[in-house]
Amino acid sequence: MADPVSWKVVESGWEVVASDGDSVGTVREVLGDAEADIFSGLVVSEGLLSKTRFVPSEQVTRIDAGVVHLALDAASFAQLDET
Repeated sequence: MADPVSWKVVESGWEVVASDGDSVGTVREVLGDAEADIFSGLVVSEGLLSKTRFVPSEQVTRIDAGVVHLALDAASFAQLDET
């Protein structure tokens, strides 16, 4: 397992993985205030022409280089608000 990294280095295109191990999409946008070190959450794309969903920062459990891990399982992720 890779060492965790800061939310400030997350980039568009990083994989997002649910708690059950399913890949649920990729990072489209990171929301927060880097100067104040306030991480609000992520906008996650489910596919090239698919909808996006907002994942609040409280649902992010770990960030490794290239991968964001969620506290939510894939079914719960699918219930998040579309953006």
